[in-house]
Amino acid sequence: MAKPLNIGMIGYGFMGRAHSNAYAKVSHFFPNTHTPVLKALCARNAERGKEFADKWGYESVETDWRKLLERDDIDAVDICTPNNLHKEIAIAAAQAGKMILCEKPLAMDVAEGEQMCEAVEKAGVVNMVWYNYRRVPAVTLAKQLIDEGRLGRIFHYRANFLQDWTISADVPQGGEGLWRLDAEAAGSGVTGDLLAHCIDTALWLNGGMKDVNAMTETFIKERTHQATGEVTKVTIDDACAFMCHFNNGSLGLFESTRYARGHKALYTFEINGEHASISWDLHDLGRLNYFDHKDDSLVRGWHSVHVTDTDMPYMGNWWVPGLQIGYEHSFVHQVADFLKSLETGEPAHPTFRDALETQKICDGVLKSAAERKWVDIK
Repeated sequence: MAKPLNIGMIGYGFMGRAHSNAYAKVSHFFPNTHTPVLKALCARNAERGKEFADKWGYESVETDWRKLLERDDIDAVDICTPNNLHKEIAIAAAQAGKMILCEKPLAMDVAEGEQMCEAVEKAGVVNMVWYNYRRVPAVTLAKQLIDEGRLGRIFHYRANFLQDWTISADVPQGGEGLWRLDAEAAGSGVTGDLLAHCIDTALWLNGGMKDVNAMTETFIKERTHQATGEVTKVTIDDACAFMCHFNNGSLGLFESTRYARGHKALYTFEINGEHASISWDLHDLGRLNYFDHKDDSLVRGWHSVHVTDTDMPYMGNWWVPGLQIGYEHSFVHQVADFLKSLETGEPAHPTFRDALETQKICDGVLKSAAERKWVDIK
């Protein structure tokens, strides 16, 4: 029988739901030596925490994350809090000997991220960061094709992540549900929230970056703070675009904004290589678009690969070929890989140390935009 892995989750927002759903489903489709048990949920609001816990099947509720870490019946801590709480909780969890699954981005900045990496490495605890887009089967297939050399030498990588939900000046900043618009809680705006996903995927698919040159903009300069009712200066970036050189010699273009009317969550990337190109779109996440120059000229062109066959990444554990899965399943795959790592002893990527590389680029992007110059990534 599988060994129970008792989960203590801190936070219960959008990501709390996504993670809870993944824990509940994973063992039905990816049986492993460990089975997640939703042991405790931690929420500052006890009443709402209990409502969430009852809905998702958590056995108990805490209102102080420190008490959660003191419990002997918690094996792994899932940090689903605003970014400014990641460091303190993660370091304390490591010192308590708990496994840690932390939401992205890793930290508020590189300095915090370094402290978190040192803490988990000193304690020797298993750790992972929730960059879930790596686990979309079509994206994982893209990684496979690149690693097999099918694209040849890579020349270009371009990605964007576009939303439109903050265009109205009436949207408040800060407070419950809107902490992503408050630099004190989030650290940055679209750079850490959206571009961090694009960057992590790019590092995984195309390797490290040498340098960046960025620009950012805050379109609405003042907003009412939801928690205080005061009109205060907006200090997050509403939009960001940057260029980069990758270590492999390819060029990169990245853009993210919350001011692209008509887009709720448009995440796309395209990679152009010597022999072939690939592209992917979150809105059609079950397909990978592929162009191979070696095809006969009469039929050469972009074609759409429907990623559902059983020999494709993760798909053998789901339905029959032709039946697509969705966004939620990327989290199931991440939990499945985490559980597998407990069996094999191999790290579940991205680890804290992996995610620190994304943090370095985010910091470099913001520094470049502020100083209006190229910044080396070290």
